[in-house]
Amino acid sequence: MTAPTVQSMTVRAHQHETLDGLAWRQLGSTAGHVEATLAANPGLARLAADLPEGQAVRLVKAPEPERAMVYLWD
Repeated sequence: MTAPTVQSMTVRAHQHETLDGLAWRQLGSTAGHVEATLAANPGLARLAADLPEGQAVRLVKAPEPERAMVYLWD
């Protein structure tokens, strides 16, 4: 099994935008993306609640979690 590739892009924040709002606007979801973005951007956690307008953020798209297949009749 190969390791999943991490996709990232640099985006700029709108006025009074939060990090989870930015993730939702760009990726349509926040699950795992906010945590991966915080890990990729040291010091961003201090600004995450109210990003300055125009703040560049390296937004990381987290890989989909692996789900075990459940068979009802085995």
